[in-house]
Amino acid sequence: MLFNIVNKTITLPDGREITIETGKLAKQADGSVVVRMGNTMILATVVANKDIKEGLDFLPLSVDYQEKFASAGRIPGSFMRREGKLSDHEVLVSRLVDRVLRPLFPDDYHAETQVNLILISADQSALPDALAAFAASAALMVSDIPFAGPVSEVRVAKIDGKLVINPGAAELENATLELMVGATYDDIAMVEGEMDEVSEDEVIEALKFAHEVIKMQCLALKEFEAEAGKTVKREYVGDEQDEELEARLRAFCYDKVYAVTKLGSNNKNVRKEGFKAVLTEFLASVPEEEVLNNSLVKRYFGDIVWEASRRLVLDERVRLDGRRLDQVREIASEVDFLPNAHGSALFTRGETQSLTTVTLGTKNDEQIIDTPLKYGYSKFLLHYNFPGFSTGEVKPNRGPGRREVGHGNLALRALKKVLPAVEDNPYTIRIVSDILESNGSSSMATVCAGSLALMDSGLKIKAPVSGIAMGLISDEVTGKYAVLSDILGDEDHLGDMDFKVTGTEKGITACQMDMKVNGLSFEVLTEALLQAKAGRLHILGEMNKTIKESRAELKPHTPRAVIIKIDREMIGAVIGPGGKVVQDIQKESGATVSIEEKDGAGFVSIFSADKTSMDKAVARIKGIILVPEVGEIYSGKVKSIMPFGAFVEFLPGKDGLLHISEIKWERLETMDGVLEVGEEIQVKLVEVDKKTGKYRLSRKVLLPKPENKNA
Repeated sequence: MLFNIVNKTITLPDGREITIETGKLAKQADGSVVVRMGNTMILATVVANKDIKEGLDFLPLSVDYQEKFASAGRIPGSFMRREGKLSDHEVLVSRLVDRVLRPLFPDDYHAETQVNLILISADQSALPDALAAFAASAALMVSDIPFAGPVSEVRVAKIDGKLVINPGAAELENATLELMVGATYDDIAMVEGEMDEVSEDEVIEALKFAHEVIKMQCLALKEFEAEAGKTVKREYVGDEQDEELEARLRAFCYDKVYAVTKLGSNNKNVRKEGFKAVLTEFLASVPEEEVLNNSLVKRYFGDIVWEASRRLVLDERVRLDGRRLDQVREIASEVDFLPNAHGSALFTRGETQSLTTVTLGTKNDEQIIDTPLKYGYSKFLLHYNFPGFSTGEVKPNRGPGRREVGHGNLALRALKKVLPAVEDNPYTIRIVSDILESNGSSSMATVCAGSLALMDSGLKIKAPVSGIAMGLISDEVTGKYAVLSDILGDEDHLGDMDFKVTGTEKGITACQMDMKVNGLSFEVLTEALLQAKAGRLHILGEMNKTIKESRAELKPHTPRAVIIKIDREMIGAVIGPGGKVVQDIQKESGATVSIEEKDGAGFVSIFSADKTSMDKAVARIKGIILVPEVGEIYSGKVKSIMPFGAFVEFLPGKDGLLHISEIKWERLETMDGVLEVGEEIQVKLVEVDKKTGKYRLSRKVLLPKPENKNA
């Protein structure tokens, strides 16, 4: 038989169905499935090498999510007209899946493993990013690759006050909360999303709602695994072990390492050199004729540092740099640091520092978004850069990697919730965060510096935003745990959780959580959120000492911008035939003018380097869109003279007839010498012809009427 197809169907709470199928496509992969919801289909495959490269002490897992343009009946808009390297959106989805899967592989499994996720059919009502991790987990479940799954992922959103699982794109536009949640049957493993300044209770409620659906999906995946006959996984060679060497290292090093952890230095290099000195001392104690396995020594010593650092926190409630569990590092900030930037800020917290700039551009600077499911423009960009010197390392600059894209996206989601409404903001905004020093929480430093720089620019944001990274150290045996505020880089490495929370005084705007172990209860999660709130508000207080609201005015060198909303019917009048009118406005004023139609109205964006050219452009446009009113007096210019009168432009683009009988109270026999072309005169609009729309003007009604009509 050519195919041995196995199917499984899952019904969501609202009645929609998700189907999984294996045995038909990509059968030479170790595991492959097609996941379908509505008309959205994802092909997920997984392959792992049987042979493991020597010397590897990590899992070389790669996850690649790619959207095929044919899935939505589109051709790529790039010059090559084919799919190229992964877009930022595809990288972000790949990271979401990686973060859910990676903790569930055995610690000693180091075979090169590749997960490919390909969007082969796209449907706006069933967004594929909410199905990607579920598809990857299903492919692993029907393979023989060692994997402690299943795991699944859903999007949960609050729309019109109700929580919804995996809403469509149209529904998401009205969401006040949107979270991607990844979890096993027992524990939440990953959270990422954005919110409209919501409370901690709302976040917990959404996570619980999402987890109930994930539990159902995990049960279905276990049944799917059994029906596919893949319950027995392959054997593999794990890490080499030397119990005697491990015991020697522990006996010699543990107490010395623990003493280094208790130094309480806020300089990470002091600890680094202290640990290095202990290892050097051990190696010096080894007889010259004895040959040690250096990779094992390195691994066992790392385990000792990991354990000693955690025990310090759990047993003595003291951290590596001497802080209390809920204490935030010292903060310094300043704005207007760079004189020529439109907005700038330097934010330093401990050994982490961000120099951030804000640039305000025109509509022409908007970023083109070209994906199978979306073609449009983005007017808010945030770029995060992490050079090697920030950690004292030599690292070639090869452009942003996946980590930089992910950190920048989190900061973007945190800040975009406080930006002015689109109709009130004529600017394209670009924020760039350059990390100059890093010892943990650089993405949160980016949020704080970005908020300060926005306020420094004079752009009217709703409220300042701060961010904090929370950690967790726990012991399943004793039940002890410690929630840490504002974690160091070392605490991120040795801890069990990295939970980043951003928000204003009113509530949370974005969050991101990754768990490295099982067993995070909702009680501990609630404690972490409340402790994060206290830390976040403390950081806001420190930021407010520098600047607490947007400057009253833009910087003198910032381009000026104005948006004028006009009736849809007036768009053509502003543009003119072949663009003649708008081009003339730009030429005459020196300003840049762009026009777009949305939501049944026209929006004219005007950008200018100075007030004079801005005033000229605004006056011209307001003149065009202004509806003439009978009885109003206007200052007009004579455009042409005819035997029966003159045509006067009383508003930009609007001419009216000033009949010879309406020029003066005296009777005129001829137009000779009465008016000149270009002459400016005051006129009154006395009539608009209902049939033709033509305007009739009068000048004499503005002049004193002679007492004797026949004079």
